[in-house]
Amino acid sequence: MSEAARSAGIEAVYGGTFNPIHLGHLRSAAELLERLPIRRLRFIPAALPPHRVAPEVSADHRAAMVEAAIADQPRMLCDRRELTRDGPSYTVDTLESLRGELGDSAPLLLVMGADAALGLRSWHRWGDLFNLAHILIMARPGWDLPQRGDIADLLRERQVDADQLASSPAGAVCRCELRPWPVSSTEIRALLQSDKDARSLLPPAVASYIREHGLYAGDAGTDFGQ
Repeated sequence: MSEAARSAGIEAVYGGTFNPIHLGHLRSAAELLERLPIRRLRFIPAALPPHRVAPEVSADHRAAMVEAAIADQPRMLCDRRELTRDGPSYTVDTLESLRGELGDSAPLLLVMGADAALGLRSWHRWGDLFNLAHILIMARPGWDLPQRGDIADLLRERQVDADQLASSPAGAVCRCELRPWPVSSTEIRALLQSDKDARSLLPPAVASYIREHGLYAGDAGTDFGQ
């Protein structure tokens, strides 16, 4: 992909709790930047996720870990806008805010996993997402898109190839199969809370941040197996 294509490319949004951000998140982000005409990818930590219990680690800590993880990645950005907004961290509100900054014609891409796509109907004002952004669905190990029903029909009707995403501001769906990285933040938290070594799953700067601030520690404290 040429630098000219990248510079005129898409603004992408990658939301989540990032509790904590791990090498799987970064590998997926790097692969998307390599394969799609994305100008910049914004990690947007959710302050108060509407579909799960609020994380035990504060949004400020989670955002700081994201910032530490991507400090040497010029095309990745930690966007803290959901931390400064009251109420649940609805994705549609975030996209409306970004759309107001980018203008009506700029391509905007919402990145989500196939597991999130399966529950799309439960999202707040989910139908408005397509008026604000394209949706890219990352295929992950063990997940597949719905095969029937109105969500399956909608995703199928709007599906385009990745190279078409930059030609319009919103409304399309693209499925992208990434190399498998079967690790989750849940697994990492369980390791840390049991005082087991999780360093191989975390960026070094994040492992250092967790140790420094005593996050996810079990009764004996987080020592990463040392």
